[in-house]
Amino acid sequence: MIEIKSLTKVFGDKTAVDNLTFEVHDGEIVGFLGPNGAGKSTTMNILTGYLSATSGSAKINGADVFEDPKRAKQNIGFLPELPPLYLDMTVLEYLKFVYELKGAKQRRNKHLDEICTMTGIKDVKNRVIKNLSKGYRQRVGIAQALVGDPRVLIFDEPTVGLDPNQIIEIRNLIKALGKKHTVILSTHILSEVQAVCDRIIIINKGKIALDSPTDKLLTNTAGVMKYRAKLACSDSNTAVKLVSSVDGVMTVTPVESSESGVCEVIFESDPLIDTRKCLFNTLSAKGVALMGLESVTLTLEDIFTRLTTEKGVK
Repeated sequence: MIEIKSLTKVFGDKTAVDNLTFEVHDGEIVGFLGPNGAGKSTTMNILTGYLSATSGSAKINGADVFEDPKRAKQNIGFLPELPPLYLDMTVLEYLKFVYELKGAKQRRNKHLDEICTMTGIKDVKNRVIKNLSKGYRQRVGIAQALVGDPRVLIFDEPTVGLDPNQIIEIRNLIKALGKKHTVILSTHILSEVQAVCDRIIIINKGKIALDSPTDKLLTNTAGVMKYRAKLACSDSNTAVKLVSSVDGVMTVTPVESSESGVCEVIFESDPLIDTRKCLFNTLSAKGVALMGLESVTLTLEDIFTRLTTEKGVK
């Protein structure tokens, strides 16, 4: 459905997108992640025709974004971070305007009514957009992306600024849309990605750092173990230094302990080295008791941090 090959975008002396290649298949919901400045928005803007590329190719449902932009755009519904709303229009007036702008072929009234029902805005369709809550405005933004029934939906930070209940509502809506559409979701809320997406792509400095099905994320990123250790000492700095000195330990983070005279740390280590044995021997040599040690399941936040920072290097 989406095919990107060797995509590169250079702004002056900065390479925002660096030889990017990936595909998104029909019916997939893909989380597109990366730190600020990683090239996410640039890639999405190229896909939607807002930006040209320096080199490479991008196709939507077989239509080349650069050579056949009109046909490519007919397959795309886009919700940017700031929804493109006309605040003085009613919801229905705005959707009719978008319908005409896109040159949609569906029966207008029936099509827009179905979209309003799907996005949960039917009860406010005759209200002026500027009088709607943030959550409803986001829904209207998603509704405009659905006009014309595009095969591909691209959402950039669709839940930014929403309260927890609104986030859950939009999350459920995106999951429902994924049954009929191919979806690319860009967000900084990592728990949202794990809850909604079938696959996760993380980019860093314009390159792909990870491309994995969500359910195989931990398996595909094996290469680090994570533990929580309790040490019989009263100084967290000492605890961090001791654990950091252990062979195979990559990162160490102090955490709050509820026990007096006990310091707790979480550390990541090389899976090829039995860090538990090395830790015990190191602490014994220093006369420090190991009060507890347990493995900790890696989270998407752990993986994201490790792939997009230099913390993985001791």
